[in-house]
Amino acid sequence: MSIRFVVAAVLLLMAIPAAGKQLAQKSTNSKPASQDTRPAISILSIVPTQGEPGNNVTLSGAGFSDKTTVFLGSNEIQPRVTGAKQLNFDIPKLAPGLYAIYLHREDGTTSKTYSFTVAPLKPVALSLSPDTVQSCATGRERDVTLTGRNFQEGSQVLFDGAVIASRFGSEESLSFTAPSVVGGLHQIQVKNPEETTTVPLALMINSRPEVTSVSQGEDFVSYYELVIEGRNFQQSSMVTIDGKRLGSGEGPAGERERLIFYNCNRLVYERHPYDSTSKGFRLQVVNQNGEESAVVQVTAP
Repeated sequence: MSIRFVVAAVLLLMAIPAAGKQLAQKSTNSKPASQDTRPAISILSIVPTQGEPGNNVTLSGAGFSDKTTVFLGSNEIQPRVTGAKQLNFDIPKLAPGLYAIYLHREDGTTSKTYSFTVAPLKPVALSLSPDTVQSCATGRERDVTLTGRNFQEGSQVLFDGAVIASRFGSEESLSFTAPSVVGGLHQIQVKNPEETTTVPLALMINSRPEVTSVSQGEDFVSYYELVIEGRNFQQSSMVTIDGKRLGSGEGPAGERERLIFYNCNRLVYERHPYDSTSKGFRLQVVNQNGEESAVVQVTAP
């Protein structure tokens, strides 16, 4: 073998590694065609930074995609993405408290974590049925249904600020029995266990006397009974006969006529007529607080 052939072979072997090194270097410097060039996902603003379940929240930032999801703690939420820089979502039904909020993109990247407060769900009172209770109503006539939303099993009904017994029906319904109180407007509210309270509703306790009928009762020769039917009569109620007032119990000294209270729906006026001829007179019931019934025209002896 000649010396010239050996030298040529050696030079060839030395050239092969150098070429491989150049190819490897070229391969390393080249970028894969599939590499993700999207900006990092980030949150720049949260509006608002707290809210009740059901409230809407808007996030602004960068790097959002159609498949970006929101995490509130461990709860994943599918938001409404309105662009690469904004999305919004509704707060789900979660217990009140402080939650970590961040974004997750389908490529596995996540944003920086921030704090978000889920506030207690406030109860809302909408209506009372009935909204007027008669002062002398009894039993179920005093039952009131309160409708609204966001009620809980631990919700309480407040009557003029004081807790009264109530019955939970659903998240939209509570019921209670109106207590025996003075007539007039009274405030009704609902308070949830988290101390959130509704705006007051007005319940009318109607104590104004009302006469529905006047009829003759038993006849005792020298006097007869005039039966007055109606509602909201009181032990201290009086009747006015053509301007003359007569209270419950015995009549004034020298007077034989008297008024007898039976219950809040019936009064009996023992009338001693001068003769048996029918005549017209005006009758009215007046309660101690000054509330008066409508004047009734009566024709009797």
